[in-house]
Amino acid sequence: MKNHFKTIVISDLHLGTNGSRAKELVRFLKMHSCEKLILNGDIIDGWQLKKYGVWKKKHTKFIRQVMKMIDNDDTQVIYTRGNHDDFLDNFLPLNIGKNFSIVKEHIHYSKGKRYLVTHGDVFDSITTNMKWLSKLGDVGYTFLLWLNKVYNNYRTRKGLPYYSLSQKIKSKAKSVVNFISDFEQELVTYATDRKCEGVICGHIHQPAIKMYGNIEYLNSGDWVESLSALVEDFDGEWSLVYYNETKLGVEDEDEEEDSESQQIDADIESQIGSIGKLMVG
Repeated sequence: MKNHFKTIVISDLHLGTNGSRAKELVRFLKMHSCEKLILNGDIIDGWQLKKYGVWKKKHTKFIRQVMKMIDNDDTQVIYTRGNHDDFLDNFLPLNIGKNFSIVKEHIHYSKGKRYLVTHGDVFDSITTNMKWLSKLGDVGYTFLLWLNKVYNNYRTRKGLPYYSLSQKIKSKAKSVVNFISDFEQELVTYATDRKCEGVICGHIHQPAIKMYGNIEYLNSGDWVESLSALVEDFDGEWSLVYYNETKLGVEDEDEEEDSESQQIDADIESQIGSIGKLMVG
């Protein structure tokens, strides 16, 4: 039985990279339905696709799952661009049908409150002012994810629990410069200036729900390590849901694909290939 929410927010899936946990997210979305799905940036990783990323079947299945939610459940989908999918800037705003739109920012209304929905990269001075350094860090982060996978394969063989090496390193590095705190404060100030009572973001891969004075700060985390989503119930209450806390009723399900599904997958992969060629060009 599906859990039904008013809103689900996910971010930082990074489709096109080896670290993307698209398969887990598809399972998550099969177990949860919503009236509105917000894809809050860095869903498609244009930076990596342009250089050395790989588009996989599981990435295509995520896009097909979103299309199913639109067609079968009449879900409204809002896609806000992030820094890794900034190739979308040339097309914004863009509406596709009645239920899918791509925007730079979005205002979400809930129980008389206004929430500013933004990926958050514009408040990261490293990303906005020193893109070359940010991309260098992206390469380092990719290496850490690879090292993390190797390390945890070893721990599994030894019967030890999962340990997020890359999250630990990131946490230590960012705590030194108080980066996360500054990032959150900037977003809260921006939301206040926009006369909003809350801000919903991603970008830093740190799931959170907290209050800064009268402003509610919410971060959906990521689908590389945290495997987290923000969900809003029909009373306007927000909570964080983690994939590893759900009942994996569809974990071993291997969906048989009919000819129509195969054609849809081929069309999606063709379009992604075209986007990749445009970015390289």
